[in-house]
Amino acid sequence: MQDDNDLNNQDQPPEAFANADDAAERLTATEIELAATKDKLLRTLAESENMRKRAQREREEAGKYAATNFARDMLNVSDNLSRALASVSTDNLDEPTRNLLAGVAATERELQAALERHGIKRVDPMGERFDHNFHQAMFEVEDSGQPAGTIVQVLQPGYVIHDRLLRPAMVAVAKG
Repeated sequence: MQDDNDLNNQDQPPEAFANADDAAERLTATEIELAATKDKLLRTLAESENMRKRAQREREEAGKYAATNFARDMLNVSDNLSRALASVSTDNLDEPTRNLLAGVAATERELQAALERHGIKRVDPMGERFDHNFHQAMFEVEDSGQPAGTIVQVLQPGYVIHDRLLRPAMVAVAKG
């Protein structure tokens, strides 16, 4: 007795087998093309996601640091107000001069508060170790009684905006 497959094969012409081989080859080629297209799609999606994240990060940084140049200009105003307050002796002042001095002090405090509200913080490193990332050494002081590399005098305070240096503090450092 013959197999059912043998019976079926007898009914089909020989070119049907050739077409089946062609179909298998086309199916294999289509699967390879599909895999390549899927790989391209996944890579494109990953690249698109990376670009979206990068653009988001750049927008956030632009918002955070947009005021950098303006802030640098305002630091000079703050320094001048501080110098004006430091240069005046409060002894023997008449009432109008005392009021003027109080107004200048209030203006300086308000300016500092406004800077801090926008992420700009003062760096006053007196007594800290010198850090070239945040301080600029102007000179060294001998016989200061402090360990070498310690800041013994702040000539001008520094400022940071969020986590970036806006202006280094100008300092004098103890010499060992």
